[in-house]
Parts: sequence; C-alpha cells; structure tokens
Amino acid sequence: MNKYLLSFVIMIIAACSPIEEDQPSLVLFESGTDGYACFRIPAIVNTGKTLLAFAEGRKKGCSDTGDIDLVLKRSNDGGKTWGPLQVVWDAGDDVAGNPAPVYDKKTKTVFLLSTWNLGSDHESRIIDGTSKDTRRVFVLKSDDQGASWSGAKEISNDTKLDNWTWYATGPVHGIQKQKEPHKGRLIIPCDHIEADTKHYYSHAIFSDDHGETWVLGGTTPQHQVNECTVVELDDGRLMLNMRNYDRSKRARKISISEDGGESWSDIKADLALPEPICQAAILKSSAKIDGKTPILFLNPASPSGREKLTLKISYDEAKTWSDSLLIHSGPAAYSDLCNLKKDKTGCLYEAGENSPYEGIQYKSIKIPWK
Repeated sequence: MNKYLLSFVIMIIAACSPIEEDQPSLVLFESGTDGYACFRIPAIVNTGKTLLAFAEGRKKGCSDTGDIDLVLKRSNDGGKTWGPLQVVWDAGDDVAGNPAPVYDKKTKTVFLLSTWNLGSDHESRIIDGTSKDTRRVFVLKSDDQGASWSGAKEISNDTKLDNWTWYATGPVHGIQKQKEPHKGRLIIPCDHIEADTKHYYSHAIFSDDHGETWVLGGTTPQHQVNECTVVELDDGRLMLNMRNYDRSKRARKISISEDGGESWSDIKADLALPEPICQAAILKSSAKIDGKTPILFLNPASPSGREKLTLKISYDEAKTWSDSLLIHSGPAAYSDLCNLKKDKTGCLYEAGENSPYEGIQYKSIKIPWK
C-alpha cells in the first residue's frame, strides 16, 4: 500500500470511528511563553487525584542541546483546568530531559525518571565518544501529588552499561505491573546506543522495592529501534512498542517479555501502526468493554511525516486495531496517554498549524463503550 492510499484509509477510518471527543484541545505549554522559547517531549501520569503533565522547557530554541529544564503543570479536576508552570529540575545551562513518570499505587509516590547531559555536548559527540561528558540517568520523586519534588538522584551505575553512549528514559509514562510475574514492579521503557556499533536498541529499567533502587532490565535482541512505550497484557506479559528506523517497514516494532522486562523476544513489525520515525504512546485502558480491557495507541500515523496524530484502540491485546480517531490532522509529533474516568482518556501531544513544535496540547477523549 503506498503512502497516499494509506493516509486516505486512515482518514476514512477516523471519520467512521465510534470514538468521540469529550473536550476541546487546550494548549498547556505554548512555545515562547513562561521564559521558554520552545516546549517539547510531553509525558503524563494520573495519580487518581491529580494529573501531572510534564515537558522539556527549552530556553533558547527547539534544539535538543542547550539549557533545558524539566517542567510540569498539574490539574486537580480531571484536566478541565491546569495550574501554573512548575520547574521540577533546573540543571543550570545543561540538559534535564526525557521525562518518564510512573505512579506507585501502594506508596502513593510519583517517580520521574530522566536523563542529563552537558548543555554544550551535542548528541552526535556523545554517540561518537568525543563529548566532555555523557548521558546520565536520574530519578526524582514526589510524595504530594507533584506539588514538590526531591532533588535529582543519579542511578547511572545501576541502569547503564559502560559501553553505552546515548541513553534515553521514555519519554513516556512508565507502568506498575498489576499481575504476576513480578506484580508491583515499576517499569520504565528506555533506549540506548552501543559505543562500538553505534546501533540503537530499546531496553527497560525497573524497581522491585517501590523506587528505592533501580536496576537494568533486558535489551531487545535486534537494533534499529529506540524510543519505546510499554504495556502489560492480560496474562501478565509485557509488550514493548518501539520507534523503528528500518525504512523497509515503515511501521512500529514490537517485542514481548515473559519475565517482567528482564528479557525480550525478537522484534517484529506491526504493519497496522504506520510511523514516520517518531515517539509514540501505548496504554492499557481502565475501562471494560464486553468483559475485555482495550489497549490504546497514539502516534503520528503517517509513514512519511510527523502529522495525522491518531488514536487507535485494540480489543484483542494489540493483535488488531479496530477503531481510530484523528486527533490532529496537521503537524504533530511526540505524545502520551493517561487513564481518566472509566470512559475517558487524556491525550498530551505536540502539535501546531505549521510545525509540531508550536506547543503541547491536552485533549480528553470519551469512548462510548458498546
């Protein structure tokens, strides 16, 4: 199927979808406001009381390099209204980014996994090993619904191998396993580059002691994948859904773990999920439809460009994708999802009229379960 026909099919499916918009989009982070030239890299988590919407606040432009802070906005009414911008981590002139939040339901704690590098070190130099420093892994936490945060604690020695150069947490929400094996485990999807081969791989890190310590999980057997998102299936297995650099199949790649993220199966393409090489989000819905728990997926559903941000639903554990909704028809890029009430989900995403990076928007979607 060529890219033009594929785009047409996506638009037809979206137009016929039973999914309905519950709330018009709100611009939460508008580039050029609050002292930041650009906002990028959204991530969102729901504590049950508060929605926490994270982003990178980029001081001087949309470049991945330079003075970048981790910022946050909070909502206490299910996303209808939002509080002022909070700075979670200001690393001076350096990069504090790649937010990957996860909520521990037992301890009521939000953990925010993140990465740091010198603002003067470009990604290409970090990959080549010619940078002054490298990418480092950190965790912050909040015990009061995101109102205040601990300092950033480095966990690189426990979560990064010596021959890894570039490293990214998320950027997307993590999960807490609800079923065995390893029920209660906090899991963060990540990626890295090996120094010798310069190949991209996806991997996971996790905590079995409610965020006190974090350890390195398994890495995908094959490369050409990086930024990833994870979901727990009904039988307790994990599915990793990954950004794909293999242009022979312009679709997302997936991998399965039988042991809570400690190892991963051979990767394969999901041809029903086209992508232009971009981050995406997957989420297990909190709703039940005819006794089944659907899985939601959000990304720019175009094989050729960052556009046509589309929400899809699977009723059979991501084997097939039944319904779709076109969230934003124009330029769009990174995104995340969270569960709200039983029939709603929250979408946080980069979008604009002329560029995906004009701001980060939030929209609540109601799905009339049949």
